[in-house]
Amino acid sequence: MNRPVTSEDDEFLRVGSREWRIHRVSDLAPPRLPYSLRIILENLLRHGAPAEQVRAVAGWEPRADRAAAVDLHPARVFLHDTNGVPALADLAAMRDAMAELGGDPDRINPAIPAELIVDHSIIADAFGRPGALARNAELEYERNAERYRFLHWGQASLRGFTVVPPGKGIMHQINVEHLARVVMRQDGAAFPDLCLGTDSHTTMVNGIGTLGWGIGGIEAEAAMLGQPVSIVVPDVVGVRLHGALPPAATATDLVLTLTELLRAHGVVGKIVEFHGPGVTALPVTDRVTISNMSPEFGSTAALFPIDAETIRYLRFTGRAAEHADLVESYARAQGLWHDPQSPPGYTADLDLDLATVVPSIAGPRRPQDRVPLDAAKAAFRAQARPEVRARLGESGEEIGHGAVAIAAITSCTNTSNPSVMVAAGLLARNAVRRGLRAKPWVKTTLSPGSRVVMDYYGVAGLTSYLEELGFHLAGFGCMTCIGASGPLIEEVSRAVAEHDLDVAAVLSGNRNFEGRIQPEVRSNYLASPPLVVAYAIAGTMDLDLTTEPLGTDLAGRPVYLRDLWPTADEVRGVVEQVIQPSMFTRAYADVFDGDERWQRLETQSSATFPWDPASTYVRRAPYVAGMPLEPPPVTDIADARVLVKLGDFITTDHISPPGAIPPAGPAGRYLTGLGVPRGQLNTYASRRGNHDVMMRGTFANVRLRNQLVPGTEGGFTPNFLDGGTITTVYETACAYRAASVPAVVLAGEGYGAGSSRDWAAKGPALLGVRAVIAKSFERIHRSNLVGMGILPLQFMPGEGTDELGLTGREIITIRGLGPIGDGLVPPTLTVTAGDIAFQVTVRLDTRREADYYRHGGIMPYVLRGLLA
Repeated sequence: MNRPVTSEDDEFLRVGSREWRIHRVSDLAPPRLPYSLRIILENLLRHGAPAEQVRAVAGWEPRADRAAAVDLHPARVFLHDTNGVPALADLAAMRDAMAELGGDPDRINPAIPAELIVDHSIIADAFGRPGALARNAELEYERNAERYRFLHWGQASLRGFTVVPPGKGIMHQINVEHLARVVMRQDGAAFPDLCLGTDSHTTMVNGIGTLGWGIGGIEAEAAMLGQPVSIVVPDVVGVRLHGALPPAATATDLVLTLTELLRAHGVVGKIVEFHGPGVTALPVTDRVTISNMSPEFGSTAALFPIDAETIRYLRFTGRAAEHADLVESYARAQGLWHDPQSPPGYTADLDLDLATVVPSIAGPRRPQDRVPLDAAKAAFRAQARPEVRARLGESGEEIGHGAVAIAAITSCTNTSNPSVMVAAGLLARNAVRRGLRAKPWVKTTLSPGSRVVMDYYGVAGLTSYLEELGFHLAGFGCMTCIGASGPLIEEVSRAVAEHDLDVAAVLSGNRNFEGRIQPEVRSNYLASPPLVVAYAIAGTMDLDLTTEPLGTDLAGRPVYLRDLWPTADEVRGVVEQVIQPSMFTRAYADVFDGDERWQRLETQSSATFPWDPASTYVRRAPYVAGMPLEPPPVTDIADARVLVKLGDFITTDHISPPGAIPPAGPAGRYLTGLGVPRGQLNTYASRRGNHDVMMRGTFANVRLRNQLVPGTEGGFTPNFLDGGTITTVYETACAYRAASVPAVVLAGEGYGAGSSRDWAAKGPALLGVRAVIAKSFERIHRSNLVGMGILPLQFMPGEGTDELGLTGREIITIRGLGPIGDGLVPPTLTVTAGDIAFQVTVRLDTRREADYYRHGGIMPYVLRGLLA
């Protein structure tokens, strides 16, 4: 393991008539090294990593203590529009700074392929009627033409930057069905497709044997510019699957079961690998559903190793036969081929009998809160408030707490799986034939992640039945899953406001955090697509779908869910008969071509971007403006104030909400003050290229509970420089910055869970937050904090704000930061909060992260490196 890594390590793999140069890992990798670590080891060897990094992976032991860090070089970076626009804005700003400092702006250029999918901007404004898709697409271009022109500029001006235009589907489904290579081919060499993306659900590609995970947009920018991504060598947890799913259980029920299991076990910062005979029985479409929700487990990745089913799927989705052959040959040669009888060694071994999975939903606030379907009514009633009834307009319909206000077949998590989608269509058919309809207060939407879905719905004759229940095609994009749900039905919205109703959303997505799906909806439930249809018909969570009727048929007879549920054989028959490889080939033949609106967007190639000072969407980012050539010295954080004091499981949605911009909030008032009409404020997600909007939206989630102002929700906090006057978080932060008072955040367990949202770190940085002290951090968000120069500090085990008696009103000083200026990371620091002193762990996990912090973040670090 001390031998040098040279070109002599190259071998050749013959596939058909061609030979491919590969970097074989078998000489160094022990036989039971996990599949994911074999991919990481190959990456280190191919890039000439230091011997100690190679030893850290090649010598990996299942139950050893680990602290070694390695530097990985991704094969490609994967982005979407709402994270991609600010990332592109940062690159454009770095080009400006490079030119101002006397360098060549063209050096700011992707060194590896960077692929961006536009899928996060379409909103479900129109729904439940023919033409909803066309209207939503029209509104999308009206709102976002400026952003899309900016993306056009990036594609024209930056080498290796590719854009998939709007309307093609959802990024992860496009990745799985078309873009993912599994094995890359470049200059005669073959190597693993290590895909890192600016969305936490990049892990979906793990379902076809590609190792990939979500990183922050800031880290992605560095990777695009040739910087390695530094990670601590992870623990790897093995999950042995065996048995078979019961006929009534779906892949959605399976992934909700696994989410509950793995969250309870604890896999944050770890890689999960699935193995065993149950894997062999799972189609790839079930596997990608599971891998998609890896962030909901908390794991870095959730890998299914390559096997015959993987190869079949690659061929079926239109990949070239010779490429599928290469993937198989490469996997066998590198020990990446799944052997269900000979599992690798793992840090921990878990077991799941697929036969124990039952129909389930998850909610009302977290993906891991699984509830068996037969207990869903009781669970709802256990948390329901005293009954209130509200009458809806002239119809006379009444709704109460638990009324289903949104039912959405949405998200790549499930729309990538033909079995659950066909089941939803067949259930809709059976319901319509019995005379059932969705309740009039339910907003029903269908937003699949691929055009292939509508092709097979059309051939199977299921589209019209879904439309009869209101599930008209609303768009090919994330929509409801990311909170782009649009407004509720007007009468429902009015009833919620007047009676403080706790209404529900049921969606086939992956996240149901507070305030995420729709600001007026408090309770959110994840469910399989057929259950979404069923709840649209039921119209309420206060119903036991397993024992109570959904309604009555035309003859007045009760109709139960079991009467409508299609058999497994019926679903399988439709899938096998209808879905053909030609559907994928046709859908992706023009994936990089946009429609006429996209092609009409004006753009010009240029070394630097011509910023429009009047723009409300794209502004020059301030992070490297006026940057000195040398980093300033690292100093202690003295006399800081607590900006917010938060509890457990604060998500990036809480910190930087993605949904509609409220007119009354700081961001809404800022935009209307610039002349933007109230009806055109759009979403925070669409305005992530404008730091002035996003910093005003930081900690502004309508469901955020700041313990400094108990009993309130939303972005409010006391200004301790003004006697504790309660103002918005933004206004208080501005007052602190004007007085040169640093800010800190106090939090509990799992701080920064959820999306890999760079603005959840950028926003606090712009508000003057210098450190976050929490009980624990989610992986991606901690990395993002470091990337923006914010210091992540962790309470000692058993300690936290409550245990230490911190009120959040104390003046905070953090001492001992000096060694970081010399590239060293002190293991602990001393914090004083008023009369209380305590130790915290410094969560700069690698030497490279210490360098990032010393420079004030990744962007100045990279820029100084390029100038040097």
